[in-house]
Amino acid sequence: MSAVQATVATFDPATRTGTALLDDGREVTFDSVAFDASPLRYLRLGQRITLQHDQTGKLVRITLPTLP
Repeated sequence: MSAVQATVATFDPATRTGTALLDDGREVTFDSVAFDASPLRYLRLGQRITLQHDQTGKLVRITLPTLP
């Protein structure tokens, strides 16, 4: 599994979906499946997160940089 860090750009707590900005400025959309796979309950705008991808490149989990 590969991981990259990003910054939360948008987050909708009702749908548990949102977008994050990678350090190179690209925007990544995440769905509720990736959010629900994490131990997180809420994200705030500007928060640093880690996006974990599977071998195919699909985003599968969102965590905080300080969490394994």
